[in-house]
Amino acid sequence: MKFPYGISDFESLITRRFHYVDRTDHIPLLEEAGDQLLFLRPRRFGKSLLLSMLENYYDLNKADRFDALFGDLAIGKDPTAEHNQYFVLKWDFSEVSPTGDGEEIKRNLYRYLNSRINDFSNYYRSTLGSAIPIDHEDAAVSFQGLLSAIRETGHSVYLLIDEYDNFANELMMGIYQGARKSRYQAILSGEGCMKALFKVIKATAGSRGLGRVFITGVSPVVMSDLTSAYNVAENIYLQPQFNDLCGFREAEIAEVLSEIARECHLSGSQVDDALSMMRTFYNGYRFSPDAEQHIYNPTLALYFLKVFQRDCRYPRKILDSNLAMDRGKMHYIARLPEGRQLIFDALAEENPVTISELADRFGVEDMFYAPKDTSFVASLLYYFGILTLGGVTPFGKLILTIPNLVIRKLYAESIREMLLPEGKEGDMAERAAEALYQQGDIRPLCDFMEKKYFKVFSNRDYASANELTVKTAFLTLLFNDTLYIMESEAEIERGHTDLTLIVRPDMREYLVLDILIEFKFVSLQEAGVDGKTLEKMDDAALRALPAVQAKQRDAKAGLARYQEKLRRKFGDVLRLNSFSVVAIGFERLVSEAEPRQMFPASE
Repeated sequence: MKFPYGISDFESLITRRFHYVDRTDHIPLLEEAGDQLLFLRPRRFGKSLLLSMLENYYDLNKADRFDALFGDLAIGKDPTAEHNQYFVLKWDFSEVSPTGDGEEIKRNLYRYLNSRINDFSNYYRSTLGSAIPIDHEDAAVSFQGLLSAIRETGHSVYLLIDEYDNFANELMMGIYQGARKSRYQAILSGEGCMKALFKVIKATAGSRGLGRVFITGVSPVVMSDLTSAYNVAENIYLQPQFNDLCGFREAEIAEVLSEIARECHLSGSQVDDALSMMRTFYNGYRFSPDAEQHIYNPTLALYFLKVFQRDCRYPRKILDSNLAMDRGKMHYIARLPEGRQLIFDALAEENPVTISELADRFGVEDMFYAPKDTSFVASLLYYFGILTLGGVTPFGKLILTIPNLVIRKLYAESIREMLLPEGKEGDMAERAAEALYQQGDIRPLCDFMEKKYFKVFSNRDYASANELTVKTAFLTLLFNDTLYIMESEAEIERGHTDLTLIVRPDMREYLVLDILIEFKFVSLQEAGVDGKTLEKMDDAALRALPAVQAKQRDAKAGLARYQEKLRRKFGDVLRLNSFSVVAIGFERLVSEAEPRQMFPASE
């Protein structure tokens, strides 16, 4: 079995016999959905391969290759009447450079489009008879010339546009810089080049030669700014029948893991462990409120499976570096109104992020200048794949949740980078965390919290502070997916005030400890002291405060309950070190280590 990691060319994938998760059964559904479709998914979710599959299916020049490419797939057994009936023109806007002023971006776009139209002319020369004239000043004119040329043939064009919003989003994410804002407006406002192009697409659809259009992208923001020019696309990205159009189902992952296990001579329990690992880190996406099944990120899943097959062990790095760019999106979100607070709240999970509906018509002007609640920002996090649909409240509102641990890591790292921009402070935090991982010593981490981290947190509203806020602060410093599985729903229910760091099964050969921390919070009012007095108190005086002692007793009882749950789940493999941490305001911490838990082996 060969995994097509990084391969988005369908013909190459099939010809070279890479593993392909068949989604051709969705082709009839796509044809029924409409002639002009808009399909949105987060980046690196398989959209380009989907378009390549459609390109090969509809291309009239590949009619003699139909059986070779599709014979073993679902659609090959029952093809639609439209297979191999179109001239296919494909544009990938990620290839358009967003650099320069508005005029230069226009030239970049027209140069790219003319190049693709010229390639189209050469590819279909035997059918067209003569070359398509190219207008070097205006690619929209070249496109109209293309449509004129094909109208004589009896076939129409299927236009595929990949990453329609890519270069526009590049500009949008730098919109706080005035020059970039003017560049964005230059391509999307008034008679900007993108708007002019989409006007032509709209005008030529149907009888004038453009038969079908399929557009992929990440968010609807750019499409909203194109509304007057192109308001005819059917939005299919929230429809339940297309929830799994891109991405993998769990049953498909399990089947592949079983085959790898046979090659690697692994046991059934090791297959179960691997599936649990992948579910925790990569599963969790749901793109329709009416869909029940959660979807795995395909890029991350293929990365894991390829390494697992090659080495017969899990990848050391769980987050594929190809997704590192999403950190930039997180920083961009943090600069938006309500964005920073929403990132904190999503990671804390005290109150789920809820919205009445996903916003699907909001342009750049709306995002920055219209009065708003969190719905714009929360919706953008959904489209970026940083939140996903988690359910519906009793009052009918949509619940948005962090899909998995890989994305939770992005949250934790983003908050840490916001609060600790200096590199040396990050190094200090890492050494303090290592003292906990390796020696079971939590004091260095608590000292760092008091002296560095709480100084940044202190401007947050004390009225809303609680144990979960403190837990979030610790989580951002302790998140380590190389060694640990953290915050897994399989062990402890969400929303509790504990933090669990369970050593990954493949990392138990190293001398790192399993960690359980129970957090409690005492307000300054409950403690009966003010901030200045608290700052001068030594550890013994803090421990003597009645409110602190009461919280420590509660924490001890909570630890006992969670220790039992963990014992039942993991048995004697745990090297569990448990701690209670009581925060007094965002000023001081009182920590206590519980006796080491040595669980007897199961009989």
